[in-house]
Amino acid sequence: MSEDVIEQTSPDEEGYGLDNRTVSAIRLAVAAGDSARLGALLEPLHPADIADLLEQVDSGHRREILLLGAGFFDGEILSELDEGLREEVIEFLPRDVLTEAVRELESDDVVDLLEDLEKSQQDVILDALEDADRVAVEQAMTYPEFSAGRLMQREVVMAPEHWSVGETIDHLRTQDEVLPDQFYHVIVIDPRMRPVGYVTLGKLLSSRRTTKLNDILEDSFRTIPVTQPESEVAYAFNQYHLISAPVVDDGGRLVGVITIDDAMIVLDEEHEEDILRLAGVGEGSLSDRVVETTRQRFPWLFVNLITAILASMVIAQFEAAITQVVALAVLMPIIASMGGNAGTQSLTVAVRALATKDLTGSNVWRVVRRELAVGLVNGAIFAAVMAGVGLFWFGSTDLGLVIAVAMVVNLAVAALAGILIPVTMDRLGVDPALASGTFVTTVTDVVGFFTFLGLASLILL
Repeated sequence: MSEDVIEQTSPDEEGYGLDNRTVSAIRLAVAAGDSARLGALLEPLHPADIADLLEQVDSGHRREILLLGAGFFDGEILSELDEGLREEVIEFLPRDVLTEAVRELESDDVVDLLEDLEKSQQDVILDALEDADRVAVEQAMTYPEFSAGRLMQREVVMAPEHWSVGETIDHLRTQDEVLPDQFYHVIVIDPRMRPVGYVTLGKLLSSRRTTKLNDILEDSFRTIPVTQPESEVAYAFNQYHLISAPVVDDGGRLVGVITIDDAMIVLDEEHEEDILRLAGVGEGSLSDRVVETTRQRFPWLFVNLITAILASMVIAQFEAAITQVVALAVLMPIIASMGGNAGTQSLTVAVRALATKDLTGSNVWRVVRRELAVGLVNGAIFAAVMAGVGLFWFGSTDLGLVIAVAMVVNLAVAALAGILIPVTMDRLGVDPALASGTFVTTVTDVVGFFTFLGLASLILL
């Protein structure tokens, strides 16, 4: 492989992630069956970039890359892969390559891998593990899905509470083979294996050897129950600025540790899930098949069709008014569009605030009042604009008055619906991001059309 090709793919020149030249070079290497060239291209790439590459190509090219570049495959790539592709990649990989890749992973990454696989492929992964690692992973899989027990890693760095800094450092130096690849704290435990605190590596290395661990414990210490939902774990890490936290069983005994990278992945997944659900596209990815994507999107499109029919039924009640005053048909989309956008603004703020626990029972009515005030102010401003439009475009003061009043009412209702609908769904135990958008749009369309056409029937006819 020539140096100029490698220089072209340098991260310093191209920035982060894959660039088109790298992908093109990899495709050419695969087409030529040049394993050495492919290896030279893959070697400097981060596992996340290789996972992106496998997600971007079709199934045939994916298989060729895996078979030709199997010697450069490692476990981190499996962890970074989209969940929908893991089964396919595992099927393509030679068994010895898969075994080596899985053994490189820490226990939490193996558990994450197993969660999305069929039973037959779970057995393939478990068979690849050492006996001790297999027992640890199987025990983790007994905990509830999406719980701290599934998220934690079993590789824990700990020390008895009576140890000194010197004793701890000497112990760590003898445990090089079994230490996790990355850790941030030494967890201090009592004789019953209960964590009593932790010490940061910085404090450990900067303290005198004779200093007792109990004298340099961190104030940020918190324990995580093994059955706590992972969304609550991610919230705790974000809220209290944690770097790692010990996980304890019902008896308070140490069973694992969760680190910030895993917690932030959960937080990112929660945000992504909310965005996708607000758009009504489920939890699909670009690698999903047509049938899967259709199945995910169809239900909400069907619900949207029903709500659109409902809005059309409201319009049909004022058919005579629309026939006599054609301007009403011209202006109706403005009312619907403004109401829908205003409702979506309030809805997005509400769903995000519920997810971060900023919107609670103690402040919900204050937020409702604020959103209503914002809706009324914006409604008044745009009402003045639309009154002018009605006057100068259609030469009718009455028409300007009708659309102005309808604008104020609809923006106020949109603001209320955008807050109250997700809050109500949350109180009922339903994910507020799941269907709030459809309901908010329905409310703004129905109220907007009814107000506008109803006032027009009273004033203009």
